[in-house]
Amino acid sequence: VQLQASGGGLVQPGGSLRLSCVASGFNFGDYAIAWFRQAPGKEREGVACISRSGGVTKYKASVEDRFTLSRDNAKNTVYLQMNGLSSEDTAVYYCAASPFFDLSLSDREPSTWASGYWGQGTQVTVSS
Repeated sequence: VQLQASGGGLVQPGGSLRLSCVASGFNFGDYAIAWFRQAPGKEREGVACISRSGGVTKYKASVEDRFTLSRDNAKNTVYLQMNGLSSEDTAVYYCAASPFFDLSLSDREPSTWASGYWGQGTQVTVSS
C-alpha cells in the first residue's frame, strides 16, 4: 500500500500549486481521500476530503474558497488545486485514505483517517 504525494514547492504569496496523491496497492475507488497539513510548530490539521466517487467534498473553512479537491479513479489519483496561497498555507501536506468518508477531518481516534493509509508528505512553502 502506498500513497505518493507530490507537487509541493516554493511559491510566492498569491500563487498557485497543484498537489497530487497517487495511490497503489489497494482498491482506490473504495476509499475516501483527505489532505492534511502540518505547519512548523503546529499540530496537523485536516484541509479537505473527498468521497469515493468524488461527488462530495468538504473543506476546512479557511481554504474552501481557494482550494479545490478532485479525483480521477481511473488514474488512482487525487488532486488538490491550491490558489491564492499565503504564508499561512506553508506546511507539509499529507494525503490519507480511508474506507469511510469521515467528515471530521480529524487525524485522531476515533476518526477513521487515523487508522487509514497515509502518504509521506510534500512540502509547500509560501514566501516572497
